[in-house]
Amino acid sequence: MSTEIDFYELLQVERTADDKVLKSAYRKLAMVHHPDKNPGCAESEAKFKQINEAYACLSDPQKRAAYDRYGHAAFQQGGGGNPGGGGGFGGGDFGDIGDIFETIFGGGFGGGGGRQQARRGADLRYDMEITLEDAFHGKDAEIAVEVSQACDPCGGTGATPGTSARRCNLCKGHGKVRAQQGFFMVERPCPTCHGRGEIIESPCKHCRGEGRVDAEQKLAVNIPAGVDNGTRIRLAGKGEAGPFGAPAGDLYIFLHVQRHSMFEREGTTLLTRCPISFTTAALGGEVEIPGMDGRVHTIEIPAGIQSGKQLRKRGAGMPVLQGRGVGDLVVEIQVETPSKLTARQKEILREFQATETGDECPQSKGFFDRIKDVWTDLTE
Repeated sequence: MSTEIDFYELLQVERTADDKVLKSAYRKLAMVHHPDKNPGCAESEAKFKQINEAYACLSDPQKRAAYDRYGHAAFQQGGGGNPGGGGGFGGGDFGDIGDIFETIFGGGFGGGGGRQQARRGADLRYDMEITLEDAFHGKDAEIAVEVSQACDPCGGTGATPGTSARRCNLCKGHGKVRAQQGFFMVERPCPTCHGRGEIIESPCKHCRGEGRVDAEQKLAVNIPAGVDNGTRIRLAGKGEAGPFGAPAGDLYIFLHVQRHSMFEREGTTLLTRCPISFTTAALGGEVEIPGMDGRVHTIEIPAGIQSGKQLRKRGAGMPVLQGRGVGDLVVEIQVETPSKLTARQKEILREFQATETGDECPQSKGFFDRIKDVWTDLTE
């Protein structure tokens, strides 16, 4: 870049501009002249390089002071005003653009430092089947899970007991290395230590340097009353151990409630279907339903009840999960027509049939009356 061009003019700011004004001006111009927005344009590419050089200088207090005093000569080889004694911008080297973009746009181009944080262990899933009775009452259970655990001999470090890891010479313990790609500085995990920042020269023989081994662990699980199908229970820190002593993940237990032979569940409501004889349906009566709570619940059948009618027993359903209260028991009535009759029963039914007026079954009467009306309209 020509030393004739003034950095302040490049950024279109006054010489008294503060850091905020400089940053705003740089951001605006960088967006306009960025190579990605001007592919193949050599002029924009050169301009982008110039404004980066200008901002790299003016955003640094020491370099800006030297520039204000000596101009471009401060950074030329041998320039008396170079505060570092070297050629900061000489030969077109305008500093670490990755650091500039991290400062302005917030990350993504890497700067800064220390080594990568150790990865937390993976979360695990365990599917567990329980009965509806278990869901109603709750239970304590024990499960066995094959999972990676911290290696005991090395304490999870991965190094042979009595030894320790050394700092990686390539990345100097940062876990990351940088490489120039065009105008940008790209940051990647160190290929030597794989992002750890350390190298284990004497791996633990028990875990082969991983810091964890696969083993079965038995865990106690408390299943609270009222759980439903798909309820998830989290056991913190009981998942896969992290590598090299990193924290373990969590274990999530997904509950699957088995189908029940008598009850269906809808939230806190228990539903069951109860067949009754047509005489009970006509005359009324009562039925006894054994509840999940161990009690026998008496359900009153009103006279003339129809098939499909639902009768509700308050407080005989499922408990509310982690709360107070109990749902309801709903009994759906199914009127059963007798399929096997004795001669005497048939005789009694025929006598009843002979006395029918149609008022005994208003729905049937209404239906056939509507059929007669439709038929009359069609024939007229």
